[in-house]
Amino acid sequence: MADRAPHPLVEPGLWVERIGDKVFPERMPALFLDRDGTINVDTDYPSDPADIVLRGDVVPAIRAANQAGIPVVVVTNQSGIARGYFDWSVFTDVNGRVLELLRDQGAFADMVLACAYHEAGRGPLAIADHPMRKPNPGMLIEAAARLRLDLRRSLIVGDKPADMEAGRRAGLSRGWLVDGEASDHGGFRVSPLRDGNDLDGLLAAIEAL
Repeated sequence: MADRAPHPLVEPGLWVERIGDKVFPERMPALFLDRDGTINVDTDYPSDPADIVLRGDVVPAIRAANQAGIPVVVVTNQSGIARGYFDWSVFTDVNGRVLELLRDQGAFADMVLACAYHEAGRGPLAIADHPMRKPNPGMLIEAAARLRLDLRRSLIVGDKPADMEAGRRAGLSRGWLVDGEASDHGGFRVSPLRDGNDLDGLLAAIEAL
């Protein structure tokens, strides 16, 4: 009998799912992406797969990373689970729909990490400032350990300052903030992602990796 894949829920508030079986060379950079509001339109605690719609401006970047052999890692805070709005089974369905829509456009993720810990949570999920919850870098560091990544050359795309701060704390190279402004925090440069020119800059950075 073949070995079964380990369950993605590695602790009450942490989901780590390896997708596919591609083996990457050691010390590869990665493209990290937030999910809700970055890959898909944020419908405020998405809980219905039928409501999921991709943001078309980020899909080309994912596809470019795939074609270049660069790992694509989704890192998403999911406080809706901690707050009791939905559970991990609903997250599974919604996340599966996001990945399905990406595949339909010739793009795919290699790993998904989700953190459900939040100070407003219930039971074991009621933890404030958990190291895995962005803006803390725990999910990025966990992915780097599992995929043997080079964080210093890696990039992150997100729609909130917390995404950029997680990238900065993890020691990443650069970040792109959806509908945001350019900034520089201690050498961590953040570029906006608002139009085609901004996307061209992100695609060029991926190609340079």
